[in-house]
Amino acid sequence: MSAPRTDPPVPVPPLWIALIPIAFLLASMGITILVFGKDPHIPLALTAIVTALVARSNGAPWSALEKGMLHGIAVGTKAIIILMVIGMLIAVWMIAGVVPYLISLGLELLNPKVFLPATCVICAVISLSTGSSWTTASTVGVALMGVGNGLAMPPAMVAGAIVSGAYFGDKMSPLSDSTNLAPAVTGVELFDHIRHMAYTTAPAFVLSLILYSIIGYSASQSDVSTMEVQQMQTVLSAQFHLSPLLLLPPVVVIVMSVMRFSALPALAAAVGAGAIIAIALQKADIADLVNVMHYGYESSTGETSMDELLSGGGLDKMMWTVSLILCALSLGGIMEGGRMLESVAAAILKGVHSTGALVTATVGTCFATNIVAPDQYLSIIVPGRMYREAYQRRKLHPKNLSRTVEDAGTLSSPLVPWNTCGATMMSVLLVNPFAYLPYAFFNLLTPLFAVLWAYLNIGQAPVEKDAKAIPSSAKNSDTDS
Repeated sequence: MSAPRTDPPVPVPPLWIALIPIAFLLASMGITILVFGKDPHIPLALTAIVTALVARSNGAPWSALEKGMLHGIAVGTKAIIILMVIGMLIAVWMIAGVVPYLISLGLELLNPKVFLPATCVICAVISLSTGSSWTTASTVGVALMGVGNGLAMPPAMVAGAIVSGAYFGDKMSPLSDSTNLAPAVTGVELFDHIRHMAYTTAPAFVLSLILYSIIGYSASQSDVSTMEVQQMQTVLSAQFHLSPLLLLPPVVVIVMSVMRFSALPALAAAVGAGAIIAIALQKADIADLVNVMHYGYESSTGETSMDELLSGGGLDKMMWTVSLILCALSLGGIMEGGRMLESVAAAILKGVHSTGALVTATVGTCFATNIVAPDQYLSIIVPGRMYREAYQRRKLHPKNLSRTVEDAGTLSSPLVPWNTCGATMMSVLLVNPFAYLPYAFFNLLTPLFAVLWAYLNIGQAPVEKDAKAIPSSAKNSDTDS
């Protein structure tokens, strides 16, 4: 019998070759988005082609690039399915009156001057309970965007507060995928990882709330009259039968998440609960539900601003985002298959001579991975593997690395429009990540605290002081997700 066929090894490209696709991506994105005002899909697809050609010219076999591309897409398959369910969820919750009821409650209870910090805290609590930033943004976040609209708050500010709160929970909840992935990749116990993140997370979150209080107080418009709010309430009451029973679908999501169901069944159950409510309270029929789940809900109150606010969702509306994610994941997989990010990381490490520089390099690599290999999981896995030995050589506990990849990888992912997380936030909140980026204070401040504390040697756990907490697999673990 002939020996099984093995693929030839993939050579690590020189730095200048590895930088060609990155430069092409940034240039094509800049021209397409900033100059022409078009979508990022084609630049991503063209960059994937350029990356494959560059990798082939460097000796990478097509089989390795194809395998990397398919693996990259496979990594995001679950996220794509969840996104499709979220599209149906939003539409069903619209027709069922769930989102309108939450908006109505928000208009009654939330004062414009405290709206932004309250929004951040509400999203943080929900996300901490569910472990999912996507679930939080697509449920409570959608309602809070509506409340902000009713209170005349700038949409970018509201979206920034929602993203900050949602990603606080995504980062700190033991139910979160990313919170479990980071310690798994670096060889750290889960709750050691969570406790160690408090050094950077706590001050960043407190400072974020202070900033939201300041800008919220100045941005709140005193000319939003009680009459306008009452008019919105009247329109909502006329269009929907509003009842506390409409809180049932959100409660289903929270309870199932606390019971450790994964996001997909929890969201599917919430769609089912919303459909039952729509039939029972809003007198919708099966044909209505099928139509809105496919094409989205279209409000017809007669008030243009309210119709824009109460319309959305649908499987069909999510296909723009799904195609964007597929383009992005294909590019990321080809770059990983061609070992280009590995080349860049090796060049970065040559200039690292201190703990501060090492953490800064880790943060920068996480940001760059979210841009050029645009998926939150890759921004944790790739730097987590690349820098593990460098942290060991500096005698730093692996939980320093697991904390840093979450500080930078998890939190920068929703700030990039073509990243899986950024694309999802944009589809759900209807605000471009570049617009809410300046107001996503928690996502911006946490990596800064990670770098600052590293240079000041605050919260940097050495191996010697906590040796028994390091699993034996820390040195050779190759965990994937």
